[in-house]
Amino acid sequence: MTMAKEQLNPSGAAPMEKPPKITHGVLGWMRINLFSDWYNTILTILALYLVFLIIRAVVDWGLISATFGMSPDSCRQGEGACWGVVGHFWGLFMVGTYPYELRWRIGLVLFIIVAMGLASRHSALRSNRWYWAAWVALVVPVFLLIRGSSILGLEVVDSTLWGGLLLTMMLSVVGIIVSFPISIVLALGRRSEMPIIKALSVGYIELFRGVPLITILFMASVMLPLFFPPGFSVDKVLRAQIGIIMFYSAYLAEVVRGGLQAIPKGQEEAAKALGLGYWQTMILIVMPQALRVVIPPLVGTFIQLLKDTSLVSIVSLIDLLGVAHVTTQNPDWLGRVVEAYVFVGFLYWVICFSMSRYSVSLEKRFKAGQY
Repeated sequence: MTMAKEQLNPSGAAPMEKPPKITHGVLGWMRINLFSDWYNTILTILALYLVFLIIRAVVDWGLISATFGMSPDSCRQGEGACWGVVGHFWGLFMVGTYPYELRWRIGLVLFIIVAMGLASRHSALRSNRWYWAAWVALVVPVFLLIRGSSILGLEVVDSTLWGGLLLTMMLSVVGIIVSFPISIVLALGRRSEMPIIKALSVGYIELFRGVPLITILFMASVMLPLFFPPGFSVDKVLRAQIGIIMFYSAYLAEVVRGGLQAIPKGQEEAAKALGLGYWQTMILIVMPQALRVVIPPLVGTFIQLLKDTSLVSIVSLIDLLGVAHVTTQNPDWLGRVVEAYVFVGFLYWVICFSMSRYSVSLEKRFKAGQY
């Protein structure tokens, strides 16, 4: 009884305790990271106010005070952005100067690629090796559709007319599809016990990793034709494409090699104990685990490849970024540089963000980082 009385306050009621602090959920995260101290609270409020001012200014410039007319005269009536420059040069942004009457080919190529991408949502196809072989084999018919072929009765469109998003996506997609298997061969060659194969693989990787991509593009497009015999030439887009493939196959080879080194040696030893040969061990056991481990850096390199295609402008190829520069040189649209580059930046962001989200889904599906 004495102990119980001591725990009571003079009024006879039990002492009031403070409610527990929230440490979980959104409110708990905000309390710990944003409002833990008085100075953190002040900094958070100032930062939120600054973000509010920036967002308000961007929305006012890009939407509220913007004009959407297709003529240059309509842009002079507004104080905000003039998105008419995007609408006026929409075709140039998408396919460059590709002939209008032949743009149905681009639509057909886009339909095929989207259909193949949607088909990958089915697990039965994802586990089918022939489906992934079809992606590699798709490069040839897509190229023939875009360029044309007199043998197939399709009018040939010179590569100098390609540009915009079409050229950017072609260089990046073909570069990814072709350089990836080459990188696997190089990674295996670098780990080979044969001195000649290892030396050749190491020499190739270190040579191309030690030279900037802009130098390789310049050599492929400007210097290489000087070594060709008179009357012989290679398409400029093809030369740039080969330069990108050679460069990024070396970078991807190091990423793949990192995945191979992450797999314990016991995996290979167990395969040998079961009587599997070298290629069976690599294809069936080691390589699937290695690629699963390095999904994040692989996709990061793919995104870097996509963005680096903008360097082809130095060899007179008008990619997506090059179109933005060309359109702003038009006398009727002078002073609309910001709108053009914001639109191009938005397209790059959408593509790169989609690739990163797909990477996250692959990591969850295959539990990347574990073996």
